[in-house]
Amino acid sequence: MTTPPPTAELTADDARRIALRAQGLLGTPPHARRSPGAAVRGVLRHLGAVQLDTISVLARSHELVPYARLGAVGRATVEQAYWTDTHAFEYWSHAACILPIEEWPHFAFRRRAYRNRPHWNHDLPEGAYDQVIKQLRTDGPLTATELGGAKKTNDWWDWSGTKVAVERALMYGEVVCVTRRGWKRVYDLAERAVPPELLHDDLDDTECVRRLVRQAGEALGVGTRADIADYHRLKGEQVDAVLADSGLVPVTVAGWGRPAWADPAALETPPRGRHRTTLLSPFDSLIWERARTERIFGFTHRLEAYVPRHKRVYGYFAMPVLAGGRLVGRVDPAREGRTLVARQVTVDTGKAVPAVAQALVEAASWVDCTDVRVERVEAPELREPLVAELARLTA
Repeated sequence: MTTPPPTAELTADDARRIALRAQGLLGTPPHARRSPGAAVRGVLRHLGAVQLDTISVLARSHELVPYARLGAVGRATVEQAYWTDTHAFEYWSHAACILPIEEWPHFAFRRRAYRNRPHWNHDLPEGAYDQVIKQLRTDGPLTATELGGAKKTNDWWDWSGTKVAVERALMYGEVVCVTRRGWKRVYDLAERAVPPELLHDDLDDTECVRRLVRQAGEALGVGTRADIADYHRLKGEQVDAVLADSGLVPVTVAGWGRPAWADPAALETPPRGRHRTTLLSPFDSLIWERARTERIFGFTHRLEAYVPRHKRVYGYFAMPVLAGGRLVGRVDPAREGRTLVARQVTVDTGKAVPAVAQALVEAASWVDCTDVRVERVEAPELREPLVAELARLTA
């Protein structure tokens, strides 16, 4: 793809601030002044996708994302905001994600691709698909267990025929996940769950991808072709086909070494406002793409939950600490009763200690913990200042 001449030249700091504002972490997001539920839905619509994950330490990742941007919005409020009155649906985007229901038509290209997929990891027993659809039509929303059983054995990936069928129907778009119950997907027919005006696959692949490229650019503020493709896990050639008429504009960013594209609205006014100080989920869209995180923040981000314990460097669920528009450290948290435990704290300098303490105290309050205990600080000389700052904040 031939990149047109850049319309703007940005410094690395310009790009960092634009990215933070685009992600709702610099200044007051326009939706923040609404009711808590509306604010959560505003975060979802602005980001375009909020990743789901099974791990729950402080809270699940899809709860941590609005918390990082809005502060201590109640966890029950977050769940209700996503799932009440069909504001969202769950589908494959960056990974398994909660998506704004308005984006249903724009994932038609992916539904078509799944329908045309020549092979699957699981065999579909004869009649299982039709039986699942019939049961949902008769009985209403159900989990895979309620449909007849999710697994044949206790092995994680040993799905039952029912589970294979309903997941296939989910990918095809005939079935929708309308909520989670005990972390189990609750399935319903798309014809009931999706508003009639959105329930169609009329848009062609190019139109779908063009919309998602534009949405990714708006959520990123500024990004390379690879950054934009990664946001909804698009193929590079799909992005190339629509970038020029996506509405994004070419820019250069000092030090990036490759062409970039920006949301023109993000270039109209300089990013200003209060920086959030917060713990970030390892699955937060600010830090989804490792190379981008290193390029923008000089910060190496890696989830180690699936790394053998003896090979972990920062901890099981190390959460980056955002403060002053920088990633200043990491905390690997746990909960013991009403105590938030910082199993491991990693900071580069003593200047980050007040921010880490503030992020810990605010997170503890959010999850109804009354105490914070620090177990290990990677730089031992910073342990005492951190404990002292925690004591001051909680006095």
